[in-house]
Parts: sequence; C-alpha cells; structure tokens
Amino acid sequence: MEKDSHLKIVYLESVDSTQTYLKELITKKKVDSPYAVVANKQINGLGSRNNVWEGVNGNLFLSFSISMDNLAKDLKIESASIYFAYILKEVLSDLGSSVYLKWPNDFYIKDKKIGGMITNIVSNTLVCGVGLNLVDAPNGFSILDIKISREELLETYLKKVQTCVSWKQVFSKYEIEFYRSRNFFTHDKEEKISLGEAKLLSDGSIAHNGKRIYSTR
Repeated sequence: MEKDSHLKIVYLESVDSTQTYLKELITKKKVDSPYAVVANKQINGLGSRNNVWEGVNGNLFLSFSISMDNLAKDLKIESASIYFAYILKEVLSDLGSSVYLKWPNDFYIKDKKIGGMITNIVSNTLVCGVGLNLVDAPNGFSILDIKISREELLETYLKKVQTCVSWKQVFSKYEIEFYRSRNFFTHDKEEKISLGEAKLLSDGSIAHNGKRIYSTR
C-alpha cells in the first residue's frame, strides 16, 4: 500500500457481517480503497469454511480493503490471509500476548481459538475480515490473554498494514513458528489433513502426500 494512501474507518453499531457489508460497498462502487469497517456488534459474521462467527458485543469485528495494485509485490494472493493474520499476531505479541497463528488463518491461545481472518477478492480489491475475541467468547472458544482497547489495537494494526512489509519478511518469522500448527488439522475441500504431516512451502502453501495446498480463505 502506498504510504500516502488515506485509510478511512467507518464505525457501525450493528451489521450482519462487516465482510459482506464492505464487499457490497465495493461492488456498488460506493467507496475507494483503502477503507475499513468496524462494528460494535455482528449478527451473521463469516468464519472459516462458511461457518458463522458469532458476534459478542465488545469484541473486534473488522473488515478492510486494499487495492490489489498496492499489495506487497512478492505476496501470492492465495496466502493473503496468512500475511495479514500474521501481521496482527505480531502486533498482539508486541503487546504481550502469547497468541499464535494456526495455518492458515486462525488465532489461538494455547489450544483454544480466539479469532480468525478471511480474505476475498472483489473488483481488483482484496477484502480482509477479522474477528477477534477481546472480551468474551462463545462456548468452545477463548479470549485474548491481554487487555487492550479495540481502538488502540485498530490504530496499531492498520498503521502496520499500511507499511506494506514484504511477504518474505513475514514468512521468515511465520516459518519458525509453524511447528505450533502441527497438532492440528486443516481441510482441503472435504479432505481432513494433518498439519503434523505437512510441509510449509515458501509461498505459504503446504505440501501433503505430493499435493500442494493453498489456503482457500
């Protein structure tokens, strides 16, 4: 992203999904990127594999858009969710959190998921959606292990996103931490794949049984 690009942030009280809302704005050419939408409450959020990400008031519900022309030049678009999720993970780690990123896009504290990232392409624009449990979590999930205001996190994260750090820099750090994903499974269509048996490749994909698998999120 160009350093002089001005990222506008719009705050909503309630929305079905920040991702769906922003994608519609872009499709109808009502906004220019970069652009971000934040909601206090999300009632039909999009999660991994088309699941619903429940929206508890006080958590982070964010979607932001970036023109494809302003992405890091060495970023393979299939690995965008890893790229932007790891940048957020780094921001949280710098603030004292023990959060880690499970391949390709899930945020975890110990063995509990606290959030995730999804990406979509709309009209030559990348739309990234983030859900993160800051204060409360549905059953089976957990919350962030540090106290931070949504506004502080947004300011720090979106500022770092706009520095357009290279994929190579992000991957060199993520590669070291990939071992933390090895106790989990992922899916390739309907096939369940053990990450403990997969090899992480330099473009963010994984190799398993002679097959190369990219994130579809």
